[in-house]
Amino acid sequence: MDVGRDGYCGPIIVAELAGAVQTAYLSTERAAISILDAGCGTGLVGAHLKRLGFQLLDGFDLSEEMAEKARQTRVYRDVRGNVDLNGPLSDFPDATYDITVCCGVLTLGHVRPEALRELARVTRPNGFVVASTRKSYAETACFEEEVRHLQYAGVLVTAQRLNDGRYVAEEDAHYWIFHVPRKVSGPTEERP
Repeated sequence: MDVGRDGYCGPIIVAELAGAVQTAYLSTERAAISILDAGCGTGLVGAHLKRLGFQLLDGFDLSEEMAEKARQTRVYRDVRGNVDLNGPLSDFPDATYDITVCCGVLTLGHVRPEALRELARVTRPNGFVVASTRKSYAETACFEEEVRHLQYAGVLVTAQRLNDGRYVAEEDAHYWIFHVPRKVSGPTEERP
């Protein structure tokens, strides 16, 4: 595993978890699996996904500058800048991607836990969302409460959770694999 100067291995872990999900649950070959890299930054996750054999990669980032760096990697079909995951992803249709990955974005000062609903919306039924959360974020942002709410509403189901995994030198992370159900299987009313 090639880890950067600061021990940043989150992108490698998220990409490899996406690979494990494809191998274990999706019968489609990797080259035909469509993946959205939500908050793609400079394209680190995309580069690892490409190395693992994934070809149909799209990405977006809040920063146009970061999105431009991701475009320069030439691993993505499309990369959009100025896309805020704290709001609706109106340019992304429902049920478009087999796997949605999100690394380094669900963190304090960046994206609220409610963004999981949008990530699930753009993921196909029986698809997966793979995300990392820094431990400090998971503990202070009510992330697990949002996960429970979305599970109860039938939006997604926690398929796997890896606690206290390596992320960056100064902090560990939790890694989440969420399954997007075939259809809504629980109450769908909004929270009060």
